[in-house]
Amino acid sequence: MSQIFTFWGLSPDGNSVGRTSEVKEEQAEANGCGNPPSVEEKSRPQFDHFLESTGPGQGTPMDMASEVPVCLIENVKGQLKPNQKALEILSAITQPVVVVAIVGLYRTGKSYLMNKLAGKKTGFSVGSTIQSHTKGIWMWCVPHPKKPNHTLVLLDTEGLGDVEKGDGQNDCWIFALAILLSSTFVYNSMGAINQQAMDQLHYVTELTDLISARSSPCNRRVEDSAEFVSFFPDFVWVLRDVTLRLEADGQSLTADEYLENSLKLKQGTSEVDQNYNLPRLCIRKFFPKKKCFVFYPPTEWKKLSELESLCDDELDSDFVQQVEEFCSFIFSSSKAKALPGGIEVNGAQLGILAHTYVDAIMNGSVPCLENAVKTLAESANSIAVQKAADHYNEQMTQQVRFPTDTLQELLDIHAVCENKAIAVFMDHSFKDELWKFQEKLVVTIKERREDFMQLNEVISLSYCQAELEKLSESLRESISRGDFSVPGGHSLYLEARKKVEQGYERVPRKGVKAREVFQDFLKSLITMEESILQSDKALTDGQKAMAAEQAKKEAAEMELDIMRQQQKQQEEAREARLRTVEENMAQIQRKMEMERENLLKEQERMLNHKLKELEKMYQEGAGKQVDDLKIEINQIARKIDAIKKNSSDEVLTMLREILVNVFSSFIKSSLKNC
Repeated sequence: MSQIFTFWGLSPDGNSVGRTSEVKEEQAEANGCGNPPSVEEKSRPQFDHFLESTGPGQGTPMDMASEVPVCLIENVKGQLKPNQKALEILSAITQPVVVVAIVGLYRTGKSYLMNKLAGKKTGFSVGSTIQSHTKGIWMWCVPHPKKPNHTLVLLDTEGLGDVEKGDGQNDCWIFALAILLSSTFVYNSMGAINQQAMDQLHYVTELTDLISARSSPCNRRVEDSAEFVSFFPDFVWVLRDVTLRLEADGQSLTADEYLENSLKLKQGTSEVDQNYNLPRLCIRKFFPKKKCFVFYPPTEWKKLSELESLCDDELDSDFVQQVEEFCSFIFSSSKAKALPGGIEVNGAQLGILAHTYVDAIMNGSVPCLENAVKTLAESANSIAVQKAADHYNEQMTQQVRFPTDTLQELLDIHAVCENKAIAVFMDHSFKDELWKFQEKLVVTIKERREDFMQLNEVISLSYCQAELEKLSESLRESISRGDFSVPGGHSLYLEARKKVEQGYERVPRKGVKAREVFQDFLKSLITMEESILQSDKALTDGQKAMAAEQAKKEAAEMELDIMRQQQKQQEEAREARLRTVEENMAQIQRKMEMERENLLKEQERMLNHKLKELEKMYQEGAGKQVDDLKIEINQIARKIDAIKKNSSDEVLTMLREILVNVFSSFIKSSLKNC
């Protein structure tokens, strides 16, 4: 029987790590990335209970909460490459992942915030010079402190605008990958939001050339970017070292009000106005939710190089409070990473997404969500088939008591186990186009059901033969001694045989081969029985003829009884196949309805988001942007109408034909092999 194992991963290096520069260099070489992150030698106490409570059934390895961040995507001389060690860590995480990525200019304190989210002072490399420390995208997986059965994946990215690198396109890809992989995207910048800050965020205006929602090339820049809001992460803008008051027109503003005010558009159609509006428009259109946090300077500038080693009471109290509020928001509000349709992503799937996106970039293509989801679905659905088949095996082995009295008893248990197995497949599969994997599951379970039926027959056959051997031992000994070779011996023989038959009838749970085994037993006695009959001098020839005729009649009745049993079993098997088709149809229909509802909710969220933006644009007196947004709104409205009108009847009819053909092919194959 197949078994399901939970593999517990190892920490990335397997050793305790100090904070000397020599250890950093060794770790960098081991991880295959630029400068390594520093590490705290002691584990985090507040997570100990979480690690203990996350058992094998939870799907998160004990050592998954690695004591060191690991490079997820290497960036060597402008070439991006997934790091195998990081992918192995992710592959062990079967829980949904909440992915928080931070992006911003180099030397702006991104790593400090990520260490706070990890619950440690150190981990991601902070550094204390004007050189960029983090290279590529680094990953730290820790148990989520607020959401049970979720893993928090922190992504610290290479600083943008590093003059030593001098590669703007490489920065664009880092920016795009952070968006594609995260569920919460944190943009970290210094000071207030002014035009310089917006100019530094120019990467957001290039996303239409860096990310594709669909593989179809037609109207990609317009229609494709309109779908970004359906799968982009929430946007959190963190303003560091702010010394000015947040106000507009003399009125104090909250951080969120300040962000909203900073994203207002200018009226006008000049090139200057368009350049001013473009990054603001992209942020408003692309990201479903926006949030802002303002941090005061943490301490005097001379101590900034020692920030990671300073205690809270050595820092500005307002800064400490602001960091706590930021972490609290991230923990409580950041949602699990999800694909279109609300399909939550686990660690293993996040690794596949990262690999797929980087491969596309290195092959000169634009990372495409639709293609990545297809790749992910192939892997996930294949695993789903295996999970479902293993669950079927597990349940059948636990529930079936061999041999079963009847075939129907076995088929009833099979039906229950099959239904559960289909449900397992439904829970773990998505976007199974043309039901390729559904069909594979049906075939797999059908083959395993046949294996259980054959096993049931073999056990029944062996058990019945052994029991009959014991019961008939006295009869065979009497035959061997010649006890029935006397006048009246045939009558004595029939009485002895009847005792064997009665004893055999009292044997419990003989199984589906009980009658066939007894028939074979009687056939083995025919020659001896005829000899005893013919040698019995107490019987006349007429009596002997009548006895022989009676024996033939009984044999014919038993043969007919066995034929009826076989016909009944064939009918039961046929009904079981029909139940399989109907159960698959019913569960698929329920899943289709659920997916339809999720898709409808997703489109309605997009519509509401764009309607709110339209209202704001009217208030701001925007011109062309309003017209463009109206077009997008109409497109979404048409999609919603199409979803509501879409009927699943035609689809289900096609699926029924596929499933029926599967069983027809199996039956033909079975008959051919007979």
